Amino acid sequence: MDVLVTGRHCQITDDFRTHVGERLSGVEKLRDRVIRVEVQVSANPHARQPDQATTVEITLRSRGPVVRAEASADEKLIAFEHALDRLKSQLRRAADRRKVHRGLRAGQQFGEQPLPPVTTPDDEDRPEIRKIAGLEVHGDGPLVVREKLFKATPLTLAQALDEMELVGHDFFLYVDADTGAPSAVYRRRAYDYGVIHLELDRPGEQSA
Repeated sequence: MDVLVTGRHCQITDDFRTHVGERLSGVEKLRDRVIRVEVQVSANPHARQPDQATTVEITLRSRGPVVRAEASADEKLIAFEHALDRLKSQLRRAADRRKVHRGLRAGQQFGEQPLPPVTTPDDEDRPEIRKIAGLEVHGDGPLVVREKLFKATPLTLAQALDEMELVGHDFFLYVDADTGAPSAVYRRRAYDYGVIHLELDRPGEQSA
């Protein structure tokens, strides 16, 4: 298992790299087939709160879904330990789920591809018109849209819950493998979950 430690706006000492490598040595017991662990340390000198001064993000890359956790603190060592605790907690929750739901397959890693805005030429007589996420924005309007595009592999409900736990989110969007419907799972309380399925109205179809 390779461990890659990088720093943004900060220096990474050899002692810190050694400590990170030693602390991550037990991760393989919680997650099989780990190929590489990426640890990114980011200094936030303009953070308003001292406990946000340093952020550490840990990413596990394997043949299965990507596992990611992050935490912030006033010192990088403390932030790393908090992120590691979150990572282990996410792995344990996913492992507990797999004890109940057998046969989960690994989904593909989802990539993010931001779409650039489409603009029209400026005109002295009318404000600039921009097209963002399918919406026309005139001039310097207050509308701010961030659009993301993900590649999706159809998943069962159990697989979607497993991937949600691994990335540490409270919700997860997916395409249902049985129905093909856009769906979302979300955390309610403890190990209770909710699921939302969208039923698409297709042009030309009439309800019975």
